[in-house]
Amino acid sequence: MLNEHDLRRRIVGEMHLRRWPHVCAPSTIIQFVRVLEPDQREAELRCVETLPSGGVAGRSENPRHRAGSLGPGIAFGWERQSEASTTTLFIDRLLVDAQGNFAPDPAALEALSWAKGMPGKVLRAIRVLIVPDEDAARTLIPAMGYDPLDLVSCHISCQDGEQAARVWSDFRFRDEGYGQILVAANGMAGGDLSRSVQRLQELGNYRNLALLGLPVAQDGWKLLDRIEDELSDLTSQVADPEVRDDDLLSEVTRLSMELIAHSTETDYRLSATEAYATIVEDRLEGLHIRACPGHPSLADFTQRRFLPAVRTCAAHRRREEQLAQRTERLVSLLRTRVETRIENQNGRLLASMERSSTRQLRLQQLVEGLSVVALSYYGISLIAHMLEGVELLAPHFHAHLVVAALTPVMVIGMYLGLHHLKKRILD
Repeated sequence: MLNEHDLRRRIVGEMHLRRWPHVCAPSTIIQFVRVLEPDQREAELRCVETLPSGGVAGRSENPRHRAGSLGPGIAFGWERQSEASTTTLFIDRLLVDAQGNFAPDPAALEALSWAKGMPGKVLRAIRVLIVPDEDAARTLIPAMGYDPLDLVSCHISCQDGEQAARVWSDFRFRDEGYGQILVAANGMAGGDLSRSVQRLQELGNYRNLALLGLPVAQDGWKLLDRIEDELSDLTSQVADPEVRDDDLLSEVTRLSMELIAHSTETDYRLSATEAYATIVEDRLEGLHIRACPGHPSLADFTQRRFLPAVRTCAAHRRREEQLAQRTERLVSLLRTRVETRIENQNGRLLASMERSSTRQLRLQQLVEGLSVVALSYYGISLIAHMLEGVELLAPHFHAHLVVAALTPVMVIGMYLGLHHLKKRILD
């Protein structure tokens, strides 16, 4: 046995997903595309594993894919995608009566009942009726009830220059909510016909999945309008010195949180729309569509409404990004305003401190001067008392003259002494 990587069989099986069995004319293909919640996945898997009587599941190396038989001439395929699942029935006979009504036989009814019983909400339900050629198709078209104004018809093929099948549909709901496509094989068979019809189906499936983002974008446009108006108003208030910074910051924060919440809610859906739209473009290119005179083609039908819808979703995402950038710029302006005010306050505070320091310095110098005078006065007074005693003992000694001579010396000495003492303390 090989020492295999844990994911080897899964990734190899991924390359074989979405491979249909060979389709021949006449036949009927019925497909359901469902969107499921995460808690419905287990129930869906149980339903896939519980086949109706006579059903046989084939071997699958990928847990997201099942295929097999539901009875004579009825094959099935099931595939789980990231947010949707596809269930397809392949019936080797045309289930339409002479009046164009869908008329399944008992075996097809049982298989259809099993497919309809899958959990999830149906996003697309389509019946594809495959007939041998265009002559056989023309006999059925009058009974199909197609709207002539909406009827789309064109040729499709796997490669340019090959024999091409022709399709007809008005892409409107028929009985029980099904869509219906009529395909004339025109000699195509086996793998070529199977791949062409599969691409045709995937085109419709991914188109519907992509369009899930359109209501989200349309509903969110009003919110973005309101946020943009409020941002414009707040931007004008930044220049108004009477408006409090705290009030502006509170409003900007609220708008920013609303924008972030809305972006979080819509980002996945709009990103998925962008991805699905790319797949739709690939499928359109892969069908090698050739228009039929008098009818719009699949490309015309898709581009007429699908591309504007995708552009609306893309415009919504761009507008979200632009509003986020405007919010950041507004926050930057508000920050600049607050910083400017703080700098002005700091400047005034420093000027006030400088004036206070100057006053304190002058007061200190005054105190120092008074201290010199006071200490000199007390020193001279002490010396004068001593000299008066000497004058009593020596009547010819003039104490007042000596005091007068010592006074300048005392003042200068006191000043130098205090200055030296101050320098030592400061050092």
